[in-house]
Amino acid sequence: MYHQVVSQCVQSLKTVEVLLDKAEQFAAAKQFDVRVLLNGRLAPDMKPLIYQVQSACDYVKAAAAWLSGQTPPKHEDNEQTLKELRARVRKTVDFAESVGKTQYEGAEGRKVSLSWVPGKVIGGEDYLLQITIPNVYFHIAMTYAVLRNGGVDVGKMDFLGPMNFVEA
Repeated sequence: MYHQVVSQCVQSLKTVEVLLDKAEQFAAAKQFDVRVLLNGRLAPDMKPLIYQVQSACDYVKAAAAWLSGQTPPKHEDNEQTLKELRARVRKTVDFAESVGKTQYEGAEGRKVSLSWVPGKVIGGEDYLLQITIPNVYFHIAMTYAVLRNGGVDVGKMDFLGPMNFVEA
């Protein structure tokens, strides 16, 4: 569980910082307020980019906490600026990386309660595979898509992030 939460999800969340940097550079080059992109969405009933970043962070911090036997830290969901979004990502990454490998021992068997399914729980492994990982990728993909739709020059490698290649 440690590898999936800390390595995979946190690495994916770190790519959001790269996407936000590119959004800022694009807005500066085109001389418009970056908040136009931060409030962007793909459809009228979709939540804006700010929400997508907040949600990706929420799934990562929740998994790091619940799967290590802790309670997730609370975030106010009041970010409005690029600086505030970057701080949210950094806080989340710092928290997830602070959870030690040994704290995930037994995570597969932990039971996670979800507010939207009262009276039910989900096992730790199912929580990670069925809720955390798909939602982290979904919200990061939506962040990418909103920026791409807004004209920001982001590509697949920006979404994937750095890879650990070794000599053959």
